[in-house]
Formats: sequence, C-alpha cells, structure tokens
Amino acid sequence: MLKMVNVRRDFGAKRAVHDVSLQIERGSFVGVIGRSGAGKSTLLRMINRLQDVSCGEILWEGRDVTRLKGQALRDWRASCAMVFQQFNIVGRLDVMTNVLMGRLNHTSRVRSLLKLWSADDRAIAVSALEQLDMTQYAGQRAETLSGGQQQRVAIARALVQEPQIVLADEPIASLDPRNTKVVMDALQRLNRVFGITVVCNLHDLDIAKSYCDRLIGMAQGKLVFDGSPSSLTDALAHELYGLEAQEAMTKPVAAPARTRPELVAVPA
Repeated sequence: MLKMVNVRRDFGAKRAVHDVSLQIERGSFVGVIGRSGAGKSTLLRMINRLQDVSCGEILWEGRDVTRLKGQALRDWRASCAMVFQQFNIVGRLDVMTNVLMGRLNHTSRVRSLLKLWSADDRAIAVSALEQLDMTQYAGQRAETLSGGQQQRVAIARALVQEPQIVLADEPIASLDPRNTKVVMDALQRLNRVFGITVVCNLHDLDIAKSYCDRLIGMAQGKLVFDGSPSSLTDALAHELYGLEAQEAMTKPVAAPARTRPELVAVPA
C-alpha cells in the first residue's frame, strides 16, 4: 500500500501541494485528474523522490520513503518507475539499449557503461518489448519512431525495472487519439497482467473514466475528490476543471473489457 500523510510541497512562497493525505492499494489503477497547474505532477514526483516533500510522510508498505538516501533511494526509484510526458528516452540509441537502461539498478556500473548486458537482462528486455508489440523495432534508433512508439519504449523500460508501482505523468499529452489508446492499453496491461500499481496523471477526463478504477481530483494543490469514476458527476467535473471542463471531457477512448488476459511473465 502507498500512503501519503499530510504531504506538502512549497516552492518559496508558493504552495504547490497542500497537506494531501490518501492511501492507494496495491494492484489498483488510479487516475489523478485536474486542470494544468493543479499539483498533479508535483504529487507524483514527490512519490518517486524527484522532488522532496516540504513536510509530511510518504510510505510504501509502512516504509517511509521520504527518508531514504543513497542506495536505498536508488532502489526505491527502481521499484517506483516513472513514465514521462516527453518520453525521456535517448534518441540516438537503439530501442533495445533504451529498454536495457531500465536494468541499471540490476547490474554493475562498469558492465552497463561497456554495454555488457547479461543474457538474462536481454531476455527480460525482449520479453518487455514483446508485451508492447515493439520487438521488430529493437535495433532501430529511438528517434525514428513515432511518439506513441517512443512512449511504448519508455513503458518497456519501466517494466524491466521490475517495479512495484508505475507513475505515469501525462503520458498521452502529446499523442494523437490512436496512439493515446495504444499507450493507455499498454499501461492497463501492466496493471492487469502483472498486478503493478499504476498512478497516472491525466488531463482528459473521459479517458480517465474509461481506464481507471479510482480517480483522485486535485485543484490548486488540494485533494478535492477521491472516488470511483461513476461517482464523478458533471457538476464535480466543472468544479475541478472550471473553464477547461468542456476541453477535458472529450470523446472517450474505448477501453478493453475488464477481463484479465492470459499472463505472459517477464523472466525474473
């Protein structure tokens, strides 16, 4: 379980996140919704420790991750993978190498610098690419791929970290509708097949309702909604998004039926 207790983040005189307390169960798919500047990205970055909390606690299975340092912090970041809006992959490197970067915490620095990846590491990377239908691009430079394909590479890199939780920060913001569905399906597969907890920042409310089991709404850094997608009324949505409400409620991307597909495990 992920637990946040009175978590706050200040940037000088500006308070980006106001005393947020919530619990997220293992294996859930949670959407964090709200207008731009609501504090969604800061919330995720504090969980991963890319931003430190100003006060409060963040606990995973009872362990306070806000106090971790050194190797313990690196281990936490490996088990709490991030997927970013701008992909954060290296364009000049091929797809396989980008995915293998997710194994850095599982191999020595010298071996990774010399690209002496083990057979097990390569097998795990190939399996992750297979899960995301990207095996045929393994030797291709990442910069030659479409935006949706690059985001799938980023998700594969997150998967080979063997994470317990994946934090996706606006992963579809720069994608067209077709690639939006491909990427959201990929995140849903991580959740359904591997049981990985997914916390995903989303601006599009209809997509959030289609894919997420639970929605957390933020406005001006405050937690203002926490419930099932069906309990978020249009009135509450307008309160969350203000003048952006109509833009946020676009045509939904159809999500697959909520059935658990056959498990194809990534090699341990």
